[in-house]
Amino acid sequence: MGVTDCHVHINPIWEMRPDAAELLGFPGAAPVHFLKDPAAFLEYLDTSGVDRAALINYVAPDVIGYTEKANDFVSEYSRENPERLLAVGGIRPDHPDPEKEVGRLAEQLHLRAIKLHPPHQGFRPNAYVDGELPGLRAIYGACVRYELPVIFHTGTSVFPRARNRFADPMMLDDVAVDFPDLTIVLAHGGRPIWMESAVFLTRRFPNVWLEVSGIPPARVLEYFPTLPRLSDKVLFGTDWPGPGVKDIRANLEAFRAVGLSTSALEQILELNPLRVFPRRGPT
Repeated sequence: MGVTDCHVHINPIWEMRPDAAELLGFPGAAPVHFLKDPAAFLEYLDTSGVDRAALINYVAPDVIGYTEKANDFVSEYSRENPERLLAVGGIRPDHPDPEKEVGRLAEQLHLRAIKLHPPHQGFRPNAYVDGELPGLRAIYGACVRYELPVIFHTGTSVFPRARNRFADPMMLDDVAVDFPDLTIVLAHGGRPIWMESAVFLTRRFPNVWLEVSGIPPARVLEYFPTLPRLSDKVLFGTDWPGPGVKDIRANLEAFRAVGLSTSALEQILELNPLRVFPRRGPT
């Protein structure tokens, strides 16, 4: 088996808007050299005690700067070792041909999941219900057909221009009801405002997963006191190299030290990610 970090940012930072890059400490941050050297990043994962990492990319040109080129970037990057480097890309919620685009991402680029970021893309995940964004229904349906999990950012964002009213995970209640076969990952667990809502959704729906990246491991039980009872529905992630996450190994060791049982740690770190991101052969 081995540990999976379900939330790592290997992104084309040359596309970032200057104020977004400045917030993350780019240029000049230590991880930058990994972006053009996947073999070096794999070595870093080895030294960190991590077998696989989900490389989170998405499309948000107005807030962060990332365009559809991020999908091609992560697809190419993961070819170094597609079993260990899990390519995650994105799609505009108003894409003119969402079914075709999801098919391209799955079949041509071999992406393993789709990331949608409501605060950075400026939309409600359930906006198909009232007809505002009917294409969302096609996106979710296509992700079901291609067996692509959808990772939703939940919880606040401090980036300039982020619209945090779209960050409430309860809007995903509609999505989980209408698409019972869609694998939904609640990135960041709604922190720091909507943790109880994220836990409710995780407990209510078998297809919803609570992902705890971006939360200081020492405080994870403060944020989620019922986490030991939810261990079969929780995913570990670091959000490296996000603000406050300087090292994957240190984050992982701190998470292991919070007091969870051995069986709970095995579920969260190793077994649950295999249910969301099953192992595959070479593409």
